[in-house]
Amino acid sequence: MALDAEAVPAAELALADTDINWNRLDKTKFHIIGAILFTAQSALLHPTAVVKTRMQVAGSGLSHMRGLSVFWNILKSDGISGLYRGFGTSAVGSLPGRVLALTSLEVSKDIMLKYTGSLQMPEATRVGLANGVAGMISNLVSCIYFVPLDVTCQRMMVQGLPGTTFCNGPLDVVRKVMKAEGFRGLYRGFGLTAVSQSPASALWWGVYGAAQHIIWRSLGFRDSMEKKPSHMEMVTVQATAGMAAGACSSIITTPLDTVKTRLQVIDNYGTGRPSVLKTSRALFKEEGWLGFYRGFGPRFLNMSLYGTTMIVTYELIKRLSLKEIVTS
Repeated sequence: MALDAEAVPAAELALADTDINWNRLDKTKFHIIGAILFTAQSALLHPTAVVKTRMQVAGSGLSHMRGLSVFWNILKSDGISGLYRGFGTSAVGSLPGRVLALTSLEVSKDIMLKYTGSLQMPEATRVGLANGVAGMISNLVSCIYFVPLDVTCQRMMVQGLPGTTFCNGPLDVVRKVMKAEGFRGLYRGFGLTAVSQSPASALWWGVYGAAQHIIWRSLGFRDSMEKKPSHMEMVTVQATAGMAAGACSSIITTPLDTVKTRLQVIDNYGTGRPSVLKTSRALFKEEGWLGFYRGFGPRFLNMSLYGTTMIVTYELIKRLSLKEIVTS
């Protein structure tokens, strides 16, 4: 396949539009279209994040309820606005971070594909490795921006629950956190986020890249073919690969996500600043090992749906952002 790709211009390859590289994108269109479509996608999935976060907070009275019951409980007590707590802050605040994350993802993936091209390994492994490393690098870079935003949004999601501090909007959240703990308070859970999400991001993108490659080949598609996949075939294959990636990632990362969520929103775990170890011990003492998987149902649903909708949206953005080919 590598020889075929070298012999034929990328735009003419049968599978060229299933894996569009950074050099073929109009960067301005890519980020503008991405901002619009990803914000719409986030709006659809935000309620599952609110349900998951509330289930993971100690003393909420919701940790032993099923996800659907928590959903109806929030809807009954707070209405639609309760399911969208923190969304405005998340949507607006995510825009610069998303530019940073997507740029680092695509650039690092291209670099990895370039430098692994001469290695003797199956193509699916090479694609999975390049996607995985790119996902890890992108997550590490974006954590610096997203952790303070995550702390702010999650505190707004759990307003009124025991052990949390009431805040009047995102700026008040930042002010009260800074007053209580200084700047480092905005980075609660940074180490745990980086340690847990970077491998999870690597796993997600690695599984997605390898799965998509394997599915296309199992369906009989090759770059050397004249026939190109239809738009519906591309959406179906990419959605399937995204769902598989999201499911794998949620199973592995939920325990760390539960600890991270509690660490970021609870203020009264005894004396001293909350820590990963103190939070983990409190969670284990309260609920045992099962407690680390509180909110797993909504998280599994969120990540599976997110994996499917995100990658379909992302791949659509890339196809809409292709540079126009100028012919002389």
